[in-house]
Amino acid sequence: MNVMKCPADGKPLVAVEHDSVEVDWCPGCDGVWLDAGEMELLFDGRERLVQWLSGELSAVARMEKARRCPICGGKMDKLAARGAGEIVCDRCPKGHGLWLDQGELAVLLEHGHPSPGGEEVTAWLRGLFVE
Repeated sequence: MNVMKCPADGKPLVAVEHDSVEVDWCPGCDGVWLDAGEMELLFDGRERLVQWLSGELSAVARMEKARRCPICGGKMDKLAARGAGEIVCDRCPKGHGLWLDQGELAVLLEHGHPSPGGEEVTAWLRGLFVE
């Protein structure tokens, strides 16, 4: 079995599971990898997620080195979260998922609109990752 590596620091990611939802967490940097299906649970579908991630990247964010997707190894796109200050997420262009640095999951949970059935997952993630 291939162990996924953190896009930020290269350490092995730890799978944390609740029911059928699994997120991958980096104990080194506290970043979190969400697969595409998990992201959509938190945003009541892809359209809301795309809308939230349609902010404008700052000059500093545009200069950041591209991170690699822990699934396919391809370069990820940087996306700014709308209305969330300077939150820059990394998304695999092949649709594998979204990387969130420390603290960014808390912002996502604050701005998300859970899909029906996603409320329990959102509460679980808040309990794990939001102080």
